[in-house]
Amino acid sequence: MDFSFQSSEKIDIRSLTSEKLLEMALQMGQPKYRAGQLFAWLHNKCVNSFDEMSNLPASFREELKGKCVIRNLEQVRVQVSKADGTRKYLFKLFDDNLIESVMMRYKHGNSVCVSSQVGCAMGCSFCASTLGGLVRNLSAGEILGQIYEIQKETGERVSNVVVMGMGEPMANYGNVMDFVRILSDENSLHISQRNITISTCGLVPQIIALSNEGLKITLALSLHAPNDEIRRRIMPIANKYSIDEILDACRTYFDNTGRRVTFEYCLIDGVNDLPAHARELAGRLKGMNAHVNLIPVNPTPENNYGQAKEKDIQVFKDILEEGGITTTRRREMGRDISGACGQLRQQTLKGL
Repeated sequence: MDFSFQSSEKIDIRSLTSEKLLEMALQMGQPKYRAGQLFAWLHNKCVNSFDEMSNLPASFREELKGKCVIRNLEQVRVQVSKADGTRKYLFKLFDDNLIESVMMRYKHGNSVCVSSQVGCAMGCSFCASTLGGLVRNLSAGEILGQIYEIQKETGERVSNVVVMGMGEPMANYGNVMDFVRILSDENSLHISQRNITISTCGLVPQIIALSNEGLKITLALSLHAPNDEIRRRIMPIANKYSIDEILDACRTYFDNTGRRVTFEYCLIDGVNDLPAHARELAGRLKGMNAHVNLIPVNPTPENNYGQAKEKDIQVFKDILEEGGITTTRRREMGRDISGACGQLRQQTLKGL
């Protein structure tokens, strides 16, 4: 990477992996260990300014200020669920764009759901993130910043991260890969790759590429339908990649990584929640090392979808399990605080 600093645009330093940070420090005439110190300040202590980096020479800090920037996030709103303590954050970026993050408390630790894009281009009809389309990708530093700000605000450590907020992570592939490598670096927060989940609506080439990255993360496939006909009605990406193509890519992912794939299935009343749909889904997933996560749809004002009834959810789950498919019903978190992707941002943009 060229750090010749000829450009007037400052370097987004929080987005640099440890390897890129070392390269930059050496080009700036610094000894190797300075890069390690700098990385620890950025990703272990998670500071928001160069002035806080007390063990770096003042001259180096001034040079960093002139050539680099730490793109901090500003907390605009935080809503706390009275039901389960889930915290929903609305953050403002340096260019005034808004993104969302969610922190959920579980017995096994705190889990944070982060956004990877401002908006989304995928157009899934049940998701508020896609309303208004895609604005831009987030940098690796902006994705990381969501976790860092939540840890500071709560004073609690994050142990699990899901890239399942606003945006399609696989459409921001390079930045998301840098995010994973920085977050799991032993000198950062050092969150285990096994505790990091990346979702996708089914971008087949990127799933194949991910299988060759040498990572141990969990892949979550947003399936939401047992066949292509229903999937095309609710997910435009289904017009590009068939379920068979996507499942073949998921098999490749398991073969290359040994990591079981999770299939997210959002249950919509009368659309994809019938017993026949469950039997068809069980047939498609038979023989795969897979786990299905059943999610009652979170209705939004922009769609007229109804949430599947509890008895139908249980029947659906029973059929999958009878077919040998490991299945869970996701615990609903933050329903009273617009917990689903994109809802709080959309409300804010509308002035609500």
